[in-house]
Amino acid sequence: MNLDIDNLIVFLLLGLIGVLAFWVVTLEWRLKNIFRGNKISSLESVIVDLGQAVDEIIDKGKNDDRLFEDIYRRLKGVLQRCHTIRFNPFADQGGNQSFATAIMDEEGDGVVISSLYSRDKVSVYAKPLKKFASAHELSSEETQAIAEAKK
Repeated sequence: MNLDIDNLIVFLLLGLIGVLAFWVVTLEWRLKNIFRGNKISSLESVIVDLGQAVDEIIDKGKNDDRLFEDIYRRLKGVLQRCHTIRFNPFADQGGNQSFATAIMDEEGDGVVISSLYSRDKVSVYAKPLKKFASAHELSSEETQAIAEAKK
């Protein structure tokens, strides 16, 4: 019975050796396909070049992030909200020749320009805006132009 156990252990060890030998041969075959006759030093140089390329891409990404932040900061100050309301301030005179125009940036800073037209003269007024409001009294048309530009 002791002989049977010894034989079993020998067969198990031989099987394990066979599996390991198969594994080594397979790895050798895979490495041969990877290198395909090239020297290891050329593979190392390719890996180094790839690492440098990745570093350059990361640096470019950081520069692009800074550029986009700068562009976004500058766009906030660009006049981008604009709306004009035409109206007739005097019922006895013709047409909607008068107007109120609001011109603002993203934060609501800018100006509202109004023109009142009559037969005798044309008056133009400008009122500064800060956060969609003015320190000066606004007409209903000016308020409406600001509200429309704010949308």
